[in-house]
Amino acid sequence: MLKIQKFVFNPFSENTYIVWDDNSKNGAVIDPGCYDDGEREAVDNFIRSNSLNLKFLINTHCHIDHIFGNAYIKKNYDVKFLAPEKDVPLLDMMMNVAKMYAVKLVPSPQPDELIFDEQKFLLGNTEGKFLFTPGHSPGEVCLYFERDKICFTGDVLFNKNIGRTDLPGGSYDTLIDSIENKLFTLPYDVTIYPGHGATSTIGDEKKNNPFFR
Repeated sequence: MLKIQKFVFNPFSENTYIVWDDNSKNGAVIDPGCYDDGEREAVDNFIRSNSLNLKFLINTHCHIDHIFGNAYIKKNYDVKFLAPEKDVPLLDMMMNVAKMYAVKLVPSPQPDELIFDEQKFLLGNTEGKFLFTPGHSPGEVCLYFERDKICFTGDVLFNKNIGRTDLPGGSYDTLIDSIENKLFTLPYDVTIYPGHGATSTIGDEKKNNPFFR
């Protein structure tokens, strides 16, 4: 069974998730946005108090609010760093972006492994799958766990909203296509865990999201 802990971090109120397989205690951190010492300590304390074996660092996409903690997690835990292939160039731009927003950023390491569409992902005994869902960024992916009916949607699909498409590499038409042809094909009762804001379900978004009425 998959278990989830959400943290809201950094000046952008980004959702950082720690997920783990309850049997093996093998875990992953998705989009580590931990920005300062207090936020990094919160991650460390949770991992330690729950005796988790952190195995993976995953970026659904590589915008600055989702990668603040990349360097810290990679340095302090024995993790494999996974990121979407087409978003890797964003990692190289982020120091300039940090200056633009006047925020601090330790440069992110490069991924150990690139993520491709339909790639399987195994966390202990729990299997997931990456779905290529560009539009908010060139390479963004969502992570879907079919058995647990859970999907981490990054900044693609939110509760009654969608990701912005005015950033470099964004495309409104591409984003809508990703949602309609990848996420909205999932079962209605799949819970979505977005990169900002509250959870929702695929069914609720198909019915009530104003961008799809």
